[in-house]
Amino acid sequence: MALVDDQQLVRGGFRMLIDSQPDLRVVAEAGDGLEAVRVIGRAEVDVVLMDVRMPRLDGIEATRRLLEGAQTPPAGQAPRPKVVVLTTFDLDEYALSAIRAGASGFLLKDAPPEELLAAIRTVHHGDAVIAPSTTRRLLDHMAALLREPTPEASTDAQAVDTLTAREREVFVLIAHGLSNAEIADSLVVSEATVKTHVGRILAKLQARDRVHIVLIAYATGVVVP
Repeated sequence: MALVDDQQLVRGGFRMLIDSQPDLRVVAEAGDGLEAVRVIGRAEVDVVLMDVRMPRLDGIEATRRLLEGAQTPPAGQAPRPKVVVLTTFDLDEYALSAIRAGASGFLLKDAPPEELLAAIRTVHHGDAVIAPSTTRRLLDHMAALLREPTPEASTDAQAVDTLTAREREVFVLIAHGLSNAEIADSLVVSEATVKTHVGRILAKLQARDRVHIVLIAYATGVVVP
């Protein structure tokens, strides 16, 4: 994974925590957004911890550039990394901008270590929306803005209409923040079956991850606050 923060001490603290875990390893660091785009583009990185406020290029724009073409990377190129945006500001506009730029989650820098590590693992496995309370609060607050008519919203609505009845059930449960295991319990099916449905939903909606699915659900009015 990669660490992007303009404070070396902050990166050092994160590195010590992450490298102490048997299943996690930091392979790249950057001190600003421009360096991040350059360095991470050359490294094999699964997850990026991205600061918001940095010189030269902020974390939101760096995330956008890193994830350009994330759904259809060029042949021979590895999939784009997942991005968790870190900030000291619990402000809706930062979180919404981060998620719209393609981030898979939003986390405060002063989150407990176990919450940070859990977020990294969650995003890597793609199994649930991280920080569901923050994400749901954000989306509930911004629901009206998300439903403003745009060409993307029209395309998303058409894609949602292609879902089968069962896929739509799974789609709604994802939008409410349920994990695959919770969806399996709710629908009384196997977790493997749920994973198959999730994969088909992602493909039909051309969604990059579960957070994107949630955005589409709010933007199309399938889920309302």
